[in-house]
Amino acid sequence: MFGALGTYLRFVLAHRRLLAFGLLAATLSGFGQTFYIGLFNTPLRSDFGLDHGGLGLVYGGATLASATLLLWVGRLYDRLDLRLYLAGAVGILAAGCLLLSVAGGAAGLVAALFLLRLGGQGLMGHIAITTMAQRFHGGRGKAVSLAAMGFPLAEAVFPAVAVAALTLLDWRDLWQLSAAAVVGLFLPLLLVLLGGGGGGGGETAPAGSAGTHPDWSLREVVGDWRFLLLLPGAVAPPFVVTVVLFHQVPMALHKGWSTELVASGLALFAAGHVTGLLAAGPLVDRWSARRVFLPAQLPMAGAMAVLAAFHAPWAALLWPGLLGLGLGLAATALTPLLVERYGLLHLGAIRALVQALMILSTAIGPPLFGWLLDTGMDTTALAAAIGLGVVAAAALAGLTLGPRLAG
Repeated sequence: MFGALGTYLRFVLAHRRLLAFGLLAATLSGFGQTFYIGLFNTPLRSDFGLDHGGLGLVYGGATLASATLLLWVGRLYDRLDLRLYLAGAVGILAAGCLLLSVAGGAAGLVAALFLLRLGGQGLMGHIAITTMAQRFHGGRGKAVSLAAMGFPLAEAVFPAVAVAALTLLDWRDLWQLSAAAVVGLFLPLLLVLLGGGGGGGGETAPAGSAGTHPDWSLREVVGDWRFLLLLPGAVAPPFVVTVVLFHQVPMALHKGWSTELVASGLALFAAGHVTGLLAAGPLVDRWSARRVFLPAQLPMAGAMAVLAAFHAPWAALLWPGLLGLGLGLAATALTPLLVERYGLLHLGAIRALVQALMILSTAIGPPLFGWLLDTGMDTTALAAAIGLGVVAAAALAGLTLGPRLAG
């Protein structure tokens, strides 16, 4: 145990600047994430004259539009200097913050949310994870897992800072201040961490380390039947997490669990998420992403089984922990798996496609399962259906990741 911890520590110290770049870029995605924008639900509805459904429709439309454009913008990662690409992404994010602070009508709100979702949820996370996967080789799993720690870090820090700031500032002033901080503070810091040439840092690829199918183009990848079988397993973690956490309160009420118990479960979800991220990195580096990806689906299936089968208070704490664990494991394994399968040259385009599909699924999932709840489907049936879906996605991935077909 201590040997593994020492290895991790030496890795961090040897590559601290580039790893800090990935961590900070992923953290800044928080400006465009649902958990943060959702904090402004009440003033957004009040200032723009929207009800809950109207705001949800606007937000969903902006999310779908951002996912569509990400298919094209994400591909530019492979063609542009990273410093230029980073500056463009930060500019989009800052423009979204500024526009939200001054928007006076529905059109401005839609445009602001679109920019925030594209620049934050889309591009900052894309830059963080793709850069780690491209610039690390023997330690790729650890690099991806450490950068991905920025996502739960944002979940912990952003709401607390916003709540404190809103005691002193109007919500629009906070978004103006955010735009200034993104451009004036965080962009220079990211450029410094990235290095003067924008291409340094990371690990040198060992000789003969190319994958069996190196450097597939996006067109080739889309035409590969194995990629199509991998997609359900790739999309399942964010889809499941979004659906069940979005509807966790009504689902908990069906079980007789209190709001306080649900809140305690969220803390265990966060702990499981961090544990999964940290554990998956060394596992990917030692065993390969192909061998980690399928087992990573098991905790999510287990979480849904617990949610479906048990009503005891301990179940309200166990299933979120398992869900977070599965999310952390799967999120770390996915991008290295794409590298192992399809190479590095077009990783930006390939990963942008996968991420766009993830975003699309998270936009569709909550209203779909909300409708199922409205029709009278209870928590047991809903969780069982989701769990079976996870198992089916893992089975499809297993058809391509098995020993015979792995090459």
